[in-house]
Amino acid sequence: MSDISARVHEIRALENLAAGRTAIHRLHPLAKLFSALVFIVFVASFGRYDFARLAPYLFYPFIMMALAELPYRLLLPRVLIALPFCLFAGISNVVFDKAAAFSVGGVTVSLGVLSLATILLKMYLCVMAALLLVATTPFTELTAQMRRLCVPMVFVMVFEMTFRYIGVLLEEVHSMTMAYKLRSGNKKALEMRHMGSFVGQLLLRGFDRAERVHAAMRCRGYSLKHVPPSRRQFKRADALALAAVCLPSLLLRFITVW
Repeated sequence: MSDISARVHEIRALENLAAGRTAIHRLHPLAKLFSALVFIVFVASFGRYDFARLAPYLFYPFIMMALAELPYRLLLPRVLIALPFCLFAGISNVVFDKAAAFSVGGVTVSLGVLSLATILLKMYLCVMAALLLVATTPFTELTAQMRRLCVPMVFVMVFEMTFRYIGVLLEEVHSMTMAYKLRSGNKKALEMRHMGSFVGQLLLRGFDRAERVHAAMRCRGYSLKHVPPSRRQFKRADALALAAVCLPSLLLRFITVW
């Protein structure tokens, strides 16, 4: 039960970070969105053995976290969620690609190990860029910019509903788990024989809660086709911030630092 409460708190904490007052938070959402997209595209364009060329791209998450005053301990666990998927994708390279890449202190590093390290670094950079975008931009402003860029409405709707409803669903799980433990005496976990009815009740409660959430959003003016007017103007500082990310990313893609 405490784990579920912690997950709900983490989701709310990430959303609350977007209400900061730093220089990064005050930038136009479009500048931050384009910066993150350009950064991710350049990072993803590198080859499987380009670990050394990817390393300088660490400038983006480190500088952004420092300027936005974001706690690293809050973002790191979210980055690690993607770690198992990357390990499964890259572990086969270690097994089958055993050709020597270089030696360090008499220890030979294979191309498979190098490709795995490159995959992990790509994962860290891309996930961190997405997290920094969400942690420095209010969710409503981010989706409004996606609409202005003519992103497919289905994608925007799934993005909005997923982000909004994950916390709601976890709250339902938390309430049902607490009720189950209060009625089951000293049992600390959900028994397997009760799992089916528990999931069924969660599904029914989830549908009911989803309808109420959607109705509340419609009452507050939510519409897939409605594009709210922008409250911010794209200023010189926004253009400079966009250039400060895009130009180094472009140069590092075609110039080898080491």
